[in-house]
Amino acid sequence: MIKKIKKHATTNKLVIVGILLGVLFGSFLPELALKQKLIGTAFIYFLKMLVVPLVFASVYTAILGLGSLEHLKRMGLKTIGLYLFTTALAALAAIVAMNIFQIGERVSHEGLQYAQAAQIAPFSFSSMILSFIPVNIFKALGEGSMMQIIVFAILFGVASLYLKKEQQQPMFDFFTAVSNVMLKMAEWVILLTPIGVFSLISYVIADQGIEVVAGLWKYLLMVIGVILFHGVVTLPAVLAFFGRVNPYRYLSDVREASIMAFSTASSAATLPISMRVVEEDGEVDAKTASFVLPLGATVSMDGTAAYLSVAVLYIANMAGATLSFGDQLLLGITVVALSVGVAALPSASLVMMVVILNQLGLPVEYMALIIAVDRILDMCRTSLNVTSDLVVAKVIDQYEKRDKL
Repeated sequence: MIKKIKKHATTNKLVIVGILLGVLFGSFLPELALKQKLIGTAFIYFLKMLVVPLVFASVYTAILGLGSLEHLKRMGLKTIGLYLFTTALAALAAIVAMNIFQIGERVSHEGLQYAQAAQIAPFSFSSMILSFIPVNIFKALGEGSMMQIIVFAILFGVASLYLKKEQQQPMFDFFTAVSNVMLKMAEWVILLTPIGVFSLISYVIADQGIEVVAGLWKYLLMVIGVILFHGVVTLPAVLAFFGRVNPYRYLSDVREASIMAFSTASSAATLPISMRVVEEDGEVDAKTASFVLPLGATVSMDGTAAYLSVAVLYIANMAGATLSFGDQLLLGITVVALSVGVAALPSASLVMMVVILNQLGLPVEYMALIIAVDRILDMCRTSLNVTSDLVVAKVIDQYEKRDKL
């Protein structure tokens, strides 16, 4: 145990060094930084390679391990409810902050154009629901459609609960072995973390440039400030109140996953690391982690909710539109409601922003002004999404342990 702690501490230090060196390299040698993108891309690909079999095997074994539909329903409702609660708190924090600090000077949208917005199909509730259903599970597995994979794994696991015990056991052993093999491969990939992080950070800095950041510094500071507030105040408060543990000690123990999420800007790619650190360092039961974290990688969107709330209100200010209390309430409700379903669609945050802007009658053209720093903010909001997953996993684990007493 002591060796593991020391090893993780060393890895964390190397990752931080990689981030700092990446910033310097991207700032002073941008041409070289742009050319070495292959290294960071390969690192993310290795992580994503593990996600589909790991998610399917983990969700399936978690459901079989629960042993009954009643237990599954109880844990599932708590998990979804808590994810929605933390997402609502993130949106609330962003709306309150934007009302206190009025940023966004009026700008005409004439001449602005955001081409990607025109390529997005109009959002519909029926399309969202249908996107959950894997018409062809092998296609869903091949394309990495996470929500469809999770839905099928849950149905497959529930159906397996109706089998005789002697039929369940071989399947449970097989998928447990698959999950363990994926986690072992993840350990190998994690050894490349400092190099991968260095490559990713240096590329982002070189690609975006300091001048882009300087032009939107108020907007950047607002989004990052809300994300930090939610990560260091709101989520720890939720963990302390519901989980009854020292939140900062726990978050410090599992910080490797949040750092990785910041570097990769992908909750799915971070999933193997999240599962390992919550079990080994956060002392979360493997069955709980196997069910809660894959679900969170798909539906948990605290960071996205905070980002979208700030972005929409910032665009409203630039458009010279005054949103009433009712409009802002509608904004918060829409962000939370869409967070579960739209995550299954490509370019989730982009789809959500277009839907919300259209709903509030704001021009989507203003997205062209803020999209320049989207990559940087994507890293920040993904880190918060993953931090929320880690918090919810610990809270649910604490509830499960208390129920057994």
